[in-house]
This record gives sequence, structure tokens and C-alpha cells, in this order.
Amino acid sequence: MNKISSIVTSGKLLVSDGAWGTYLIKKGLKTGECLELWNLTNDKDVFAIAKSYIEAGSDIIETNSFGANRFKLSHYGLDEKTQEINKKAAEISREAAGNSKIVMASVGPTGKFLMMGDVSEEDLYESFKEQVIGFSIGGADAVCIETFYALDEAEQAIKAVKANTELEVVCTFTFDKNPDGLFKTLMGISPQKMAESLIICGADIIGANCGLGFEAMVPIIKNIREVSDKIPILIQANAGLPEITDGILYYSETPEVIKDYIPRIIDAGANIIGGCCGTTPEHIEVISEIVSNYNRKKNL
Repeated sequence: MNKISSIVTSGKLLVSDGAWGTYLIKKGLKTGECLELWNLTNDKDVFAIAKSYIEAGSDIIETNSFGANRFKLSHYGLDEKTQEINKKAAEISREAAGNSKIVMASVGPTGKFLMMGDVSEEDLYESFKEQVIGFSIGGADAVCIETFYALDEAEQAIKAVKANTELEVVCTFTFDKNPDGLFKTLMGISPQKMAESLIICGADIIGANCGLGFEAMVPIIKNIREVSDKIPILIQANAGLPEITDGILYYSETPEVIKDYIPRIIDAGANIIGGCCGTTPEHIEVISEIVSNYNRKKNL
């Protein structure tokens, strides 16, 4: 399998997948349940999610492993199953992807803060190491360190991938818009600062995910491009901000709505486009159609 960065460096755009947690809830995940445990107990349902995104046009499929680190799994008494759960997550997505699609394993933040003394760098590193070794054994092609907000934690995750596997490293942060109109993470990191630091740390691909929605990703991409016009950028936006009506959760950016945003995201400089919370296979179908047309026009 060619590396993602090599493919997009040739000029070709790629499509990643959409939400997993939203989809698992639709399949019956209960409040307070460990969604990553479904890799072991409900593997057919997890496979169906991965397969649905492949069928919708995803070139890259993630894994059901966002919260499968030792710290979060310990809340369910599952910390000793960390590597097993991550290995199985990669195996499920590998089966769905076959040999023609790319498996990009998902790693979320631990919820621990180095600056608060919650955890040591060594503890973070060891936790990420368990995850990424599981992914490597399970057949993943890359690791997506996603929805991060702190540079020090991201650095330990990147180090764990680089030191223990041959997997490509993708890292995306989540940004909110401040009253002054600037985008910052929970820890006050700007897209520019993120880009500078992650490139130095050795990330192969960087970008943004979750957050405010597809429309808000355009200025974030432009901020990253101020730092580098070469680093590949992955964008996986929420389907807008969630809204609750009559007790039901809705997302405002429907597949029809995002049709206007995807070309702008491409023009801003994104190389890989998918979705995060609230996005569905229908969103991915829209993205895939637009991306396919772009690649066709470029004879790619």
C-alpha cells in the first residue's frame, strides 16, 4: 500500500470516512457503554459501519479505537485489554477495506494533562505505545492522532508511533473560534503553532477535525498553509454544531448543505476530506462525488 502522503503529493485528493460514535448509537450503543469494547462483543456491527463508508466512497477508513487508551479503558475495567481491543479494531477495518483501501487507526486524547501533573510523559508514551503496536499487528497503514488540543500530549503520541511501528503519522487538532475571530484549541494553540510544532515532531500529515463544521474549516486550512504549502492536510469536520429538538440530536450541515463547502475546502488547500461527529455515509457520498470530479478533471 502506498503511503497516504505520497498519493496526495502527486496531486490526487482522497476521501476519508465519517462519524463512528454517532453511527454506533444508531446501532444500539447505550449511554455509559464502552464503544471500543464493541470490537470484541459486536464486531459485525463495527464491520458494517466500516463497510458502509467504503461503499460510500471512502479511500481511507478509520477504526473504532478513539478512546481505546489505557486511561479511558480503565474506567470500564478494560485497561488490560488495551492492545487486544486496538488490534481487533484494526483487523475489522482491514477486513472492510480489503487491499485497495487505506486503514488509518484512530487515537484520541487520554483526557490527562501534563501541565496539571495528572500524568507523566512516560505514562502517556507507554499508553500510546500499547495502542499503536496493536494497530500495527492488526494491519493498519497509518495512525490518526485526532481531536487533540495539547502539543505536549500529541508529541508523545507521535513519538510512540515513530519508535514502535512503520505506520504513517497523521495528527489533527480541534479548534474553536474566539470572540476575536481567531481559532484556538482548548489549550490556546493556533493552527499556525500546531503546524509548526507537528512538522518538527515528524507528523507526515496534519490538519483539523471535529469543531464547528465544514464552513469553519476554510480559514483554518488557510492558517496552516501560512506555515507550509507542502505538508498534506486532512480535514474531518463535524456536520455543523449539534442541536437538540424534542429530545433528538440534530446536526445542521446536511449532505446537501456541505456541497457548497467542499469545493472551498479544496481550494483552500486540503488534500484529504472526510467527516467527524454527525456525518454519515450520505455526507461521504457527497464528498466522494466532488473529489472524484476534481481528480477526473486533473486526470488523476
